Amino acid sequence: MVRKVLSLSLPPSLYKEYEKLAKKSGKNKSQLFREMIFLYEKEKMKDDFYKIQRKVSKVVRKKGIYTEEDVEKIVFEER
Repeated sequence: MVRKVLSLSLPPSLYKEYEKLAKKSGKNKSQLFREMIFLYEKEKMKDDFYKIQRKVSKVVRKKGIYTEEDVEKIVFEER
């Protein structure tokens, strides 16, 4: 796999915390950064899902759909 180099500028105190975190977790700084990006993306996807869920929830409540049974009734009525 081809790798690209990323350079970051951090305040000294944050850099020290980052080094401590890498050491404590038993990872090198690159591994830790990759893991942090992965976790960020996972949390972002979860947040996006909940935003969509809240929007859909408002729409279906207006239509009188409150339970999974209500959804099943609608699905099976259309078949």
